[in-house]
Amino acid sequence: MGDGATAKTTSGQNEPAMRGWLFKWTNYLKGYQRRWFVLQNGHLSYYRNQAEMAHTCRGSISLHGALIYTVDASTFVISNGGTQTFHIRAASEVERQSWVTALELAKAKAIRIMESEDDEEHEEEEGSGSPEEWSSVIRRLEAQLNDLETCSDLIQKHWKSLCKPLNELESNGDIEVCQGKTKEVGERATLFRISTNAMINACMEYVKTCQNHGHKWIRLLEHEREQRMRLQEMVETLAQQHSNLEQAANAHTHKPISASEAEEEDENEFYDAVNEGPGSPDSTGDNRLTFNIPTGNSHRRHSSGSSSEVDEAQETKHVVVVTEKARKKPHPEQPANSMLSKSNVNVRKRRTRIPDKPNYPLNLWGIMKNCIGKDLSKIPMPVNFSEPLSMLQRLTEDYEYADILDVAAKCSDPCEQLAYLAAFTISAYSTTAIRAAKPFNPMLGETYEFDRTEDLGWKVINEQVSHHPPMVAQYCEGKAWNCWQEFTMTSKFRGKYLQASDIIPLGNATCEFKESKNKFSWRKVTTTVHNIIVGKLWVDQHGDMEIIGKGNAQGIKCHLKFIPYSYFGRDSQRRVKGVVMDASDNVKWVIDGTWDDQVEISPVIGDVGTTANPVYKTGAAVRAWKRNAIDPAAEQYYNLSVFACQLNEMEEGVAPTDSRLRPDQRLMEVGKWDEANTEKLRLEEKQRSVRRKREAEAEKAANEGRPYEAYKPLWFEQKEDSETGTIIHVYKGNYWQCKEKQDWSMCPDIF
Repeated sequence: MGDGATAKTTSGQNEPAMRGWLFKWTNYLKGYQRRWFVLQNGHLSYYRNQAEMAHTCRGSISLHGALIYTVDASTFVISNGGTQTFHIRAASEVERQSWVTALELAKAKAIRIMESEDDEEHEEEEGSGSPEEWSSVIRRLEAQLNDLETCSDLIQKHWKSLCKPLNELESNGDIEVCQGKTKEVGERATLFRISTNAMINACMEYVKTCQNHGHKWIRLLEHEREQRMRLQEMVETLAQQHSNLEQAANAHTHKPISASEAEEEDENEFYDAVNEGPGSPDSTGDNRLTFNIPTGNSHRRHSSGSSSEVDEAQETKHVVVVTEKARKKPHPEQPANSMLSKSNVNVRKRRTRIPDKPNYPLNLWGIMKNCIGKDLSKIPMPVNFSEPLSMLQRLTEDYEYADILDVAAKCSDPCEQLAYLAAFTISAYSTTAIRAAKPFNPMLGETYEFDRTEDLGWKVINEQVSHHPPMVAQYCEGKAWNCWQEFTMTSKFRGKYLQASDIIPLGNATCEFKESKNKFSWRKVTTTVHNIIVGKLWVDQHGDMEIIGKGNAQGIKCHLKFIPYSYFGRDSQRRVKGVVMDASDNVKWVIDGTWDDQVEISPVIGDVGTTANPVYKTGAAVRAWKRNAIDPAAEQYYNLSVFACQLNEMEEGVAPTDSRLRPDQRLMEVGKWDEANTEKLRLEEKQRSVRRKREAEAEKAANEGRPYEAYKPLWFEQKEDSETGTIIHVYKGNYWQCKEKQDWSMCPDIF
C-alpha cells in the first residue's frame, strides 16, 4: 500500500504484531475509508491516521472468540458475533492473506492467555481499591488541587500587573515613556508566562493522576453499582417468592386473595404472558406491520454488529406493510408440519416420552461463586443444570420442522422459497421458550447420527470437531435439500449479568435445494437466559438475522428481526418480523409471527407508499409453520417435545462415539443423578488427560524439530469454501458407508 506497507514487529510483548493502512467499510454513503490499523495484544484497533495513535482510537475489536473469514481476494471480515463487525479491504490478495494469518495467530494467542490466566489474580493486578490506596490518591489529588489554586492566584496577580503598564503604554504617546514601559511590560510578561507554564504543568500532573487511577475508580464504581442492582433484583425476586408463598398459604387455608395481590402476581409473571400472534381469531381488518430494514446494494454484510465509529452507522429503511382482509389459508402443497402426520406401517415405533426427572436438592451459591468471570462452556456444572441431551442432539432438534424445507423445495419462485426457509430458521427456536436447561458439552470426537429417512425423509450426522473453541460440524441430507453448519458460540456472565447470560452463536448455516441449486446462508441470533441466580429461568431470542442468497439465488436476501422482550413493548412478546427482497432490493414477501408459536408469510402485491416511506400491500397470508403441541405433563421430563424425547432413544449399530452411549447422560435420563455426576467428572478428567498427552507429544516433536500432526476430525475435514475463501469443515461422506459395514475401527475411545 505504498506508504502504508504493513510491518511486523516481535521485539516485545507490547509492540504491535502488525500495523498498516487498510480500507474499512463505514456506511452506504461513504463506502470504504482508508484507516490505520494496529494489531496488538489480541485486539485490532484502527485510527484515522498514525498521529491519532497517541490520543484517539476510533474502534477496537477483541480477537478472543472472534470469527475471521475472507469474502474475496482482497476483503475479509472480523466479527465477535454480537456487537462488532469489521469489513476490511486490503490492496492485494497477498496483503489480505498476511493480515488474516496475523489475526489468526493473535486469536490463538489470546485464547491461550484467556485459558491460563486467573481472574482473581487479574483483579489484584488492577488494584484492590483498599482504603489506604484511596486515601493516598485523595491526598495526592488534594495537594495537586492546592497547586492549581496557587497557580491560579499567581496568574491573576501577574495578569493585573501586566495589564497596568499595557494600558499606560496604549494611552501615552511619549516615545521615551513608551520605551521605559516596554521594558516593564517585558518583565511582567515573563512573570505571567512563568505562572502560566506552572499552571499547565500542574494541570498535566492532575490529569495524569486521574488517568492512572481512573480505570480503577470506574471499575470499582461499576462493581458497586452492579452489586447494588443484583441485590435489588434478588430482593425483588425474594419479595415475589414471598408473596407467592403467602398466597399459596392463604389458598391452603381457604383464605380469599385480595384484588391487589392478584394484580401484583399478574404483573410479576411477565414472561408467561399470552402471546397475541398475527393469526389470532379476533384479528380483523387491515393489519399494519412496521419495522426497519437495511438498505444499499454496494455492500452486503452480516447483521450481527457494526463499527464503533460514530459516522459509520448502517442506513435503514422504514417499512410499513398493510395486509388486506383475507382469511388465512394453508399453502396448497404444504402438509401438516407435524412429525406425527407422516404415517408408514413399516416405520419403527418410537417412544413419546422419557422417565420423569427426580427432585434433587442443589447448593446453588456454592457453585456460582466459582463461576464468575468464566466461560460457561468451561465450568464443571453438575447435571442438575442440564437436560439429558448433548449439544449435538440439541442442534439436531433444529430439523423437527424440516418438512417446511420440503415445501420450499417445490417453490419455483426463489423469493417464495426463501420465505419458507426463513420460517424454518425461526422454528428452530420453538422449544427454547419453555426449556432453559443446559445441554451436555460434547467430548472432542463425539458424534451423533439421527436417521429418519423412513418416516421424515432426512438423516443427519454431527461431530465435535474442536475443543477450544468448542465447535460442532453438522451435515443433514434431505430428499430435495442438503443443510450443513458449523456451530460455535461465546457465552459469559459476570457482575450484573449474573442474573442473565448471553449465548452468541458464531458459526454459519447453509441450505441448498438440489433441483434449483439455490443456496442460502445465515447465522443464528443471540439467546439470553434470564434469572440464573434466583427466580424462574426463562429464555429470550433477540437480534437481526440475514439470510443471504448464493449460487443461483445470488442477490436475494431475507432480513429477520427478533424483537427482544420489553415489558412496555407494543408488539406481542417473542415477535419476529421480516421481509424477503429480490436482487434489486424490491420487497417480495413479508414474514410475521412469533418464534415460539407460528409464522405466516404474505406476498407483496402492491406499493402504495413513497420511495422514502414505502408502504407495501400484501395478499392473503399463508401459515408456513405452526408449533407442535407439547404434552401438558412434559414439565415432569424437562419440557421435552415428542421429537426431543426420541433424540436420545437407543439405536443399534451407531458409532461407539455416539452421544446415546454417553454413560453420564444415560444415567441422568434414568434418574441416577449422583452416579451421573460421578461419571461426568470421570469423562472430563479423561478428556483433559488425552489433551495433556497430545500437548506433550506436540512439544516433544517441536523440540526434536520434526512435524507433529494436529488433531483431525474423523467424519469432517477442513477445506476452503470456494465462494467465500474461508476455511470450513466439510462432510467427507463416508459415515453411512462405515455404519453399513459396521466398521468403527478408526473411532477413538472417548467414553
